[in-house]
Amino acid sequence: MTNILKNRLFWPSLILVVMLAVNAFTSNQFITIQDGHLFGSLIDILRGSAPLILVALGMTLVIATGGIDLSVGSVMAISGAVACLLISDLPDQNSIGGVFIAIGVAILVSLVAGLWNGSLVALVGIQPIIATLILMVAGRGLAQLFTKGQIINVQSGPYATLASGFFLTLPVALLIAAAAVGLTVLLTRRTALGLLLESVGGSPTASRLAGIGARRITIMTYVVAGGFAGLAGLIASADIKSADSISAGNLIELDAILAVVIGGTALIGGRFSIIGTVLGAIIIQTLRVTVVAIGIPPEANLLFKSVVVVALCLSQSPDFRAKVFGRFKSRPALQKVA
Repeated sequence: MTNILKNRLFWPSLILVVMLAVNAFTSNQFITIQDGHLFGSLIDILRGSAPLILVALGMTLVIATGGIDLSVGSVMAISGAVACLLISDLPDQNSIGGVFIAIGVAILVSLVAGLWNGSLVALVGIQPIIATLILMVAGRGLAQLFTKGQIINVQSGPYATLASGFFLTLPVALLIAAAAVGLTVLLTRRTALGLLLESVGGSPTASRLAGIGARRITIMTYVVAGGFAGLAGLIASADIKSADSISAGNLIELDAILAVVIGGTALIGGRFSIIGTVLGAIIIQTLRVTVVAIGIPPEANLLFKSVVVVALCLSQSPDFRAKVFGRFKSRPALQKVA
């Protein structure tokens, strides 16, 4: 029991269960089946967390190498702008082939954005926070340039499926996020890639001296982060059937970093947890829904969220738990004096 309580994911999991229980009592339909599809507040939470899960996955890999990516929100805006711009120019916006081409081009642009970040960090030697800050500012301006400062609306059924469609009773957005998580776990835990990431994050210099291509791995993580952010941008724009280059992905990088930290990944690089990141992203989305469900005034939303996040971070601290709950400290056994 003590080992379970000391697990870094136990307290976040407990808080998630509590918030889901609150939603179950306050919502009219927590989970139900309608027309062969799953509906309810639980499904809304999971579907709504899909973009954040994707962004946080890429952020986890970047942070594992000792970096940071502040440009993921801007990459989301670029991806949505490119896709909606291409779809709006189609003679038939419901053309599946045309929509797939638009999605492919948007993902390709996102990968190029990640390659730009990775090159600045690994090849030029710019600090990650500065390198990605450049694209954070310029990228959103680029998205606005693509859309000419306007909101581009599309009426494409196939494109909307990314956010509102269902497959095998589950939301397509959730399935996309689950596939990304499964692929990432497979590559990082079933191959040597995970160890290489932790090695580069622990000491890039030592990794290079050991023959590990630290620069190549660093660039790869930023490219993957860009691709995941681009995919998240497509889901976000498909959800509102438009490209809003100003608000798309705004400040999502902060939630992504928070999800990574909640999941137990060290910001200094090295150790990382994919499952922990997913748990953190779901917690953040559940918190958003719970705030509305229990009737917290809109002006107090951010304050309430901050209080919960602080409590969550404190609960993960072994030192804090040891001070609050004395029994978590190891106590030497008393010896009988003859």
